[in-house]
Parts: sequence; structure tokens; C-alpha cells
Amino acid sequence: MLTMLVVVFILAYAAIVFEHPLKVNKSASALLGAGLLWTIYAVLTGDHHQVSHQLNESLVSTAQIVFFLMGAMTIVEVVDAHNGFEVITSRIKTTKLSTLMWLVGFVTFFLSAVLDNLTTTIVMISLMKKLLDNHDDRLFFAGMIVIAANAGGAWSPIGDVTTTMLWIGGQITTIEIIKGVFFASVVNLLVPLLAVSYMLKGRAVVPPQKVVECGHAVKTTPFEQSLMFFMGIGILVAVPVFKTVTHLPPFMGILFGLGILWLVGELLHSKKEDEHKEHLTLVRALKQIDMSSIVFFIGILLAVATLEHTHILSNLARWLDQAVGRQDVIVTIIGLASAVVDNVPLVAASMGMYSLAQYPPDSFLWEFMAYAAGTGGSILIIGSAAGVAAMGLEKIHFFWYVKRISWLALIGYFGGIAAYILQYRLLH
Repeated sequence: MLTMLVVVFILAYAAIVFEHPLKVNKSASALLGAGLLWTIYAVLTGDHHQVSHQLNESLVSTAQIVFFLMGAMTIVEVVDAHNGFEVITSRIKTTKLSTLMWLVGFVTFFLSAVLDNLTTTIVMISLMKKLLDNHDDRLFFAGMIVIAANAGGAWSPIGDVTTTMLWIGGQITTIEIIKGVFFASVVNLLVPLLAVSYMLKGRAVVPPQKVVECGHAVKTTPFEQSLMFFMGIGILVAVPVFKTVTHLPPFMGILFGLGILWLVGELLHSKKEDEHKEHLTLVRALKQIDMSSIVFFIGILLAVATLEHTHILSNLARWLDQAVGRQDVIVTIIGLASAVVDNVPLVAASMGMYSLAQYPPDSFLWEFMAYAAGTGGSILIIGSAAGVAAMGLEKIHFFWYVKRISWLALIGYFGGIAAYILQYRLLH
């Protein structure tokens, strides 16, 4: 059974990778793969009660991420409909692509630590659509945003799902993870940025044309723009605080915030004619979000969940421990593997494999794991939640990312590894 599951997963993964040559949408491949994997598992296991229980567990964790993604994307759409991003874009005066790349890289890096890498990617890519007209430039910036968002999320307890898992599990503490991984994360961002700034040297920013809808320019007042922008960003920033105070999952915070934004929008436009406020409503924003990407997300998460429940990933981790032995090499391999398989089950398997009695909080293993699992996903477009979101928002092809961005993420990844190990040896 295990061999069959691995073969089906590889075939589904290959279909996602070769989406464009096959002319089959990646969402269809992900759903088909998830359906086949769970069907095989249910039929060959025979224990229907156990399989149903495990599927319910996976559904809960998947739904939380999907609801969060839908809420964040809708909030960004509402801000965009009100031309709220002009609050920022009107203040960015640079005409050089290389300068803009540095600005975007560092804003993404620090914003990701405060929000999380998924939300930050959605916000920053939406912002790039307001700043850049050339689609190829936007794709390149989207790739760098993925690298910056994952690097920024790795050193913050709330910046990345895997870091949050380690934080909640007691493997890391807030101050120590910031002190331990911040330098490595900065190097992870700086190395690709230096390479890209050389590649973009001398190129100018080409701003997009103003949006026109239904033959009329879409107009909102400065007050409406500022109100919806600061409310939207404020809600996104408040989600980690909501989680800390209530101990409820982030999706509840984002849905609560979406309700507040919806109410404010209704009151703000209550006196306008229906035809004038239609494109500003939350109803329209919900229609505008990319449901295909959300469906893909559901499929890939449920597919990977079968590998977790059948202990394929934990067995792989144990085999690595016996075959390799060295912690630094094992964690580096786990980071590289997270570019192919979702890093959440990989880290979950590692947390179950290594006890806190053997490896106490903030030890080398856990800090290095937070860095490697958080940034390794940047190497492939479907290796992280940020990458999957970028793939849907800008319709990035898998092989385009491999050709143009993967090598940048790879040199950043190994640069950060060298920085972390050097820092650890100097300070310990």
C-alpha cells in the first residue's frame, strides 16, 4: 500500500509540475491526486473509522488555512477596489527597478515577520500590480517576494506556520528564535537581492495605466482610500494579536475582521446608488478572488496529509537519522525536501521524532529546523504557502520559476545555512 501511495503522489505531483505541457489545470491534478490517495488508503487499510477520523483531522487543518487565505484575499480585493494601495504607491517615487526591488524585498521581509508569509505575499503582489505594468517584471518581483516572505517568516514565531508549530510545541522561545535565526534569514534575502540588483541594473520602472471600468474611471475619495487601506492592513496585522489573546486559530481572526470590514463598507456606501457602489462591495470582492488557487491548495494539502497519516514522512525522517546521523546535514535535507513536500508534516514528523528531553528548547536542532523548513520551500513555487499564493495571483508557471527564481532561492538558502552555522559556532 505504501508503495502505491508514493507512486500516486509522485504522478500527481508530476502532473502539477507539467501543467502546461499536459494542458491540465494544476487544481484538477491536485484534487484527483488527493481523491486517489485517500481512496487507496481507505480501501486497503480496512479500518474505516480510523481513516474517517484522520480525514476529519486533515480537513480541519486544511479548512483553517483555506478560510484564512480566502479572508486575506478578500480583504486585499476590497482595499484594491477602493484604490487603497495608492496610499503607498503614490509615495514610491523611484524610477529604477533595482532600487524598487530592494525596497520591496525589505518591506516584505519585515512585514512577513509581523503578519505571516502568506498574507504578506498576497498584499505585496497586489501592490506590485499597481506599480509595474510589464508582466515579466511583475513575475520576477513575485518570485523575489516569495523568497523575502519566507525568509522574514522564519525568524518570527508568528511569521511561518512551521515556526509557529515549534513555538507552540515549546521547541523554541520568542527572543531566542529572533536572536538565533535573524542573521541567517537576512543573508537568505541579501544574497538573491545582490544577484538580482546586478541583473536589473539600468532598467526603469514602467508604471501601469489607470484602471478603467465600465467606460468610466474608478473613483474613490481620499478618505475612502485611506479608511479602507488602514482598516484592511490593520485587520491583517491584528490577526496575530487576536490569536495570542484569544488562543483561537488565525482563520477566526481574519473572518471576524472581514465581518467588520464588510459592515464598515456597507455603512460607508449606504447613500450611493447601487450602480456606483457595486464594484466596491464585499460581494464583488468575494467573486474576484482566485477560487482555482484555493481549490489547488485544498487538493495539495489533503494529498500530503495521507503521507503524514501513513507515517511515510516519519519513516523517512527515521531513515535519515540512521543513514546520515549528522544533525546539520539532516536538517539541511529536510529544508530541501520542504521545497517538494509541504514543510508542515515534515516538521511535525521531526517534532515527534526528537524529544525535548534529548533536545531542549532553543537548541541547535530546533533553531536550525525553523530556518531550513521556513526558507527551503522558496526553492520551488509549490514548496510553500507563499509560493502557491503567488502562483495563483500572477499565474506563474512551474518551470518559469525553476528557471528564473529557484537558483536565487537556492544560493540564498545555502548562504543562510553558512551564516547560521558560523554564528552558532562563534556564540556557543
